[in-house]
Amino acid sequence: MLLHQHRGRREYHHLLAPEHRLERCAQGNFRFAKAHVAAQQAIHRAVVKSFSPEVVSQAIRFELARGGQVFYLHNRVESIEDTARHLRKWVPEARLGVGHGQMDADDLEKIMTRFVAGEFDVLVCTTIIESGLDIPNCNTLIIEGADRFGLAQLYQLRGRVGRFNRQAYAYLLLHRHARLLDQARKRLAAIRQFNQPGAGFRLAMRDLELRGAGNLLGAEQSGHIAGVGFDLYCQLLRQSIARLKGEPAALTVRALVKLDFVLVGEAAETAGVDEIGDRFAALKQADLAGHSIARIAACLPATYIADTRLRLDQYRRLALAVTPAEVAALAAGLRDRFGVPPESAQALVKLTEIRVWAEQKGIVDVETEGNRLKCQRAGVGPDGRARYVQVGHRFPRLTATQPLQRMDEILVFLKRQESIAT
Repeated sequence: MLLHQHRGRREYHHLLAPEHRLERCAQGNFRFAKAHVAAQQAIHRAVVKSFSPEVVSQAIRFELARGGQVFYLHNRVESIEDTARHLRKWVPEARLGVGHGQMDADDLEKIMTRFVAGEFDVLVCTTIIESGLDIPNCNTLIIEGADRFGLAQLYQLRGRVGRFNRQAYAYLLLHRHARLLDQARKRLAAIRQFNQPGAGFRLAMRDLELRGAGNLLGAEQSGHIAGVGFDLYCQLLRQSIARLKGEPAALTVRALVKLDFVLVGEAAETAGVDEIGDRFAALKQADLAGHSIARIAACLPATYIADTRLRLDQYRRLALAVTPAEVAALAAGLRDRFGVPPESAQALVKLTEIRVWAEQKGIVDVETEGNRLKCQRAGVGPDGRARYVQVGHRFPRLTATQPLQRMDEILVFLKRQESIAT
């Protein structure tokens, strides 16, 4: 049985496995022979042209001349028989079959079985061929009115050909009278550009760019990330998902880290450290002036991770880290994948590590003012005041004179604290 019953209609799922080759025996039966997967590296060539009988007949005759078969996609059931009659007139030597989703299931199965057996040269069909078909001998696809299809659908349809070690062709035909919209033009350009094996991911990214991210990630639902900051956005999203799933992570208090010598974000590099430093009002008292140190930017610079998507993904991973082990694994991954991190990247990792250790110890706020370290625990004390970690009834003092070493000093202090439930 070649057909698979699904949701009241039959679909053609894996007539052949991808690593097999269909051969026809003299008696008209089928047998399967193993074919090397590496041989199936056929490159799809997408051809965008205006629709004309000459283009169609030339494409069909070229495929027939090399002993292959053709899918001709006309996605209008009411006029598909008229299209088949035109094709018989343009290419009279071709044997045609017609298949679409409104046919009786048994009739459709017979048509498809005969096409796989090689009794038809051209199958005039609708998008019923979109999923599951694997016919190695069919290596030309002609899509009429290609501008009406989405990028993902064009990619899926294109995958119906090129299933063997033969050059595959996908003709994307446009009606002369049709006004090609800008989005349709970009879709067709993308399907023509990304034609090498493994191009599916890049096509998916391009499809995301063309159609947008939808309500969940778009401005309509979640607003602009820049308005709240990427770190806070990831935090809110993670807590909301955990709350809906009933996970304990929803109750985790996010620690806030404000170090007056650390400038967070890539803007620190472009605008200049001194200029951005003027925005911070942490050094308010004159007695702290002698304890200030050089400022450092905490970011993943484009010179370290050039690809914006990869850089954003690393920011996301750091923002979602909740244990010291996760931070250590991320730091090792950065070094292994992108090389020795610059000081700004090291500062970002250390800043994340400070936040994670503060959360482990029940501390909700870590702040520095000059050489003073102010660590505030969750909740309030018996007197109604904020609870700070103090040494000898005063804030701990930091002695390191370099930014990275001072961050290490903060980490050592946090690790020594007792964990207190929040």
